Amino acid sequence: MYQVTFSDQAMLELNKLDQIAQLDAIDPISTLKAADLANPREPLGHFHRGKKSLFRLRAGDFRFYFEVNGDTLLINYMLHRNSLEDFLLRNKLPVSEQQLVEQHSKFWKYLESLTK
Repeated sequence: MYQVTFSDQAMLELNKLDQIAQLDAIDPISTLKAADLANPREPLGHFHRGKKSLFRLRAGDFRFYFEVNGDTLLINYMLHRNSLEDFLLRNKLPVSEQQLVEQHSKFWKYLESLTK
C-alpha cells in the first residue's frame, strides 16, 4: 500500500465533489500495489514527461497523473476525462489555456500578414 498525497490542483478538483463521489474517485488510486506500477495495464499507464516518470490512472470520469516517490504516490493532477487540460497533458501540448490562445492568435496574425 502506498501513501497518497495530493497537489493543490488535485485537492481543489477533489473538493468540488461530494463525499461519496470523492471516495469513488480515489478508491482506484488508494488500492494500487507495487506490482501494478511495475507492469502497468489499462486503466493504468506510464509515460515520461521531460525527466519525470509519470503514471496516469483512469478512474471513472477522472484521470489522475502522479509520480512515485518511495512509498508515496504524489498526485500532480486530477483532471476530468473530457477536459481540454487532460487532452493537452496527454498529448504533450502546452498545458495552459492561455498559452494555447497566445499561440492561436500568433498563428492567425501570421496568416493575416501573408495576405497583405
